[in-house]
Amino acid sequence: MTDVSDNIDTTDRIAALIREKNELSQQLKQMSALYDSLLTEKERLENILSAVPGQYVPESVKADTLQQHLLKFKMVTVMYLDIRATSSLTDCENSAEAIDELDQVMFHFNDIAEKFRLQVSKTIGYSFLCAGGIPEKNITNPIDVVLAALEMNDYLQTLSYKAAESRGEKFWQLRIGIHTGPVTASASGRKKISYDIKGDTVNNASRIAAAAGVNQINVSVFTYDLVKEFFVTEFIGVIPVKYRDLETYQIKRLKKDYSVNVDKGFYPNSFFQIKYSLRQFTDLQEFILDKLDKELPPFLYYHNTRHTIDVINQVEILGYGEGVSDEDLLLLKTAALFHDTGYIVGSDNHEYFGTQIARDILPNYNYTQEQIEKICQLIMATKLPPNPKDKFERIMCDADLVYLGRTDFIPVSNMLYDELKALGSNLDIDAWNQKQVDFLTKHHYFTETAIKVLEVGKEYQIERLKNLISNHNA
Repeated sequence: MTDVSDNIDTTDRIAALIREKNELSQQLKQMSALYDSLLTEKERLENILSAVPGQYVPESVKADTLQQHLLKFKMVTVMYLDIRATSSLTDCENSAEAIDELDQVMFHFNDIAEKFRLQVSKTIGYSFLCAGGIPEKNITNPIDVVLAALEMNDYLQTLSYKAAESRGEKFWQLRIGIHTGPVTASASGRKKISYDIKGDTVNNASRIAAAAGVNQINVSVFTYDLVKEFFVTEFIGVIPVKYRDLETYQIKRLKKDYSVNVDKGFYPNSFFQIKYSLRQFTDLQEFILDKLDKELPPFLYYHNTRHTIDVINQVEILGYGEGVSDEDLLLLKTAALFHDTGYIVGSDNHEYFGTQIARDILPNYNYTQEQIEKICQLIMATKLPPNPKDKFERIMCDADLVYLGRTDFIPVSNMLYDELKALGSNLDIDAWNQKQVDFLTKHHYFTETAIKVLEVGKEYQIERLKNLISNHNA
């Protein structure tokens, strides 16, 4: 016979379980609503972050919580590298040694990628995926990736030959596919940021690698067009990719003129570095002009980004006219880019401050100490009155004052007048024009190219100024 008290206890327990179930159901509904709210907010933030330029990613991922944002990059060069053993590792007599060797290969590939400023996205088994142009965009990333591929190929083949001596066979083989295009990337991490890249560019690099021969470096036509100046290439054929066929080329080596070892052709020489730096100058110029736009005082109506661009163009024109070398042209253009950056600090002694800014930034762009010293000398040569010591300083001085002999002299002169007034000058316009007449009369160009092209124009500007003064006083 069942005791009544037992029935009451059972009923109470059931009632308690029902109440607990209802409470848990209510909590679950609240948590579900909170999750939906957080998911909506996450999607909203990802949409905003997807529009943020890649170069700003490192700042945005320094929060205390784990970050993972979707980012878009327009021009990235992706390398997909597939390593294979000529026989199964399980069949290899020294399989443990071979696995350790594979780890060594992957570590070395990571070092090479870091050397060429590439981001390693994934290392899974025999596959190695990395990219140039992330997180900071740069115009040289196709060249960087191909150079890294050549070095990786050389390293693995050397290792394979050593293996052949000990095992009696060449053990390692690789296939490399490279493609340039847009990617999306998710950035994650706290202290060290990593990027997981996805998109058709990654898929195409993988397909190019799959179609490559043993120890071949194959690139798409998009990468080929950006690197063909530097490398010996051979057309391979087309491979099917999404919606179309894609032309592919094999990278054989650096051209002999650009290679340290003429026979091997994997490592660049100093001549290559000059050509590379001339291309990289585009990135440096964009960085400095953006810095000037943001940091120069607004009242600099003459010494602004427009004047800097003008001087860069003029040193190039005068440099070609005077027959300077590629390296000298690079140094002249770099000096022109930095010659007025000192105005960020102040107008007095701005030439000196410009040299300090150059010394701080140029090592990041692989300029040698000797090159930086020459650039700083060229910047200081623009200090008035001009007193150039050699051909390159003469080019620099003429480029900085090229407007004196051009048809736009009067409006440019007026901008300089407005700037000086903002800095505290009390000259009226007639006194300023007379000061310009005096300066033009004493001034002379130094290079033969400038003398031929600009000296006549300068005489014409003197007459224009005198007429302005006369008409204003009439």
